[in-house]
Amino acid sequence: MIEAAPNPVTAVMRALADPTRRAVFERVFESKEISVAELTRGSGVTQGAISQHLKSLKLAGLVAERAEGRNVYYRAAPQGLEPLVTWMDHYGVFWRERFENLRDLLKEIDP
Repeated sequence: MIEAAPNPVTAVMRALADPTRRAVFERVFESKEISVAELTRGSGVTQGAISQHLKSLKLAGLVAERAEGRNVYYRAAPQGLEPLVTWMDHYGVFWRERFENLRDLLKEIDP
């Protein structure tokens, strides 16, 4: 069976669903640029696992890479979060309207 490519929101959610991958993304985000070796140090995760997590983050558009000799440096690509932010904004409007309606109803019930 052939699986359709996930939409951008799904790709970002899948990438950030894993706690280790989320921690890797946070470390990359906090750094201007960081290498796989630097990410591996003190993480308790193997270099191979870090590389796999970075691959998933890259495919989701959350990190970009730059090769320099034998080293690859990663930096956050904040625009990769845009599909998720847009999706959340859509539902934020939905919930804001409902909370306003609830507030109005509660005022009617108990002025």
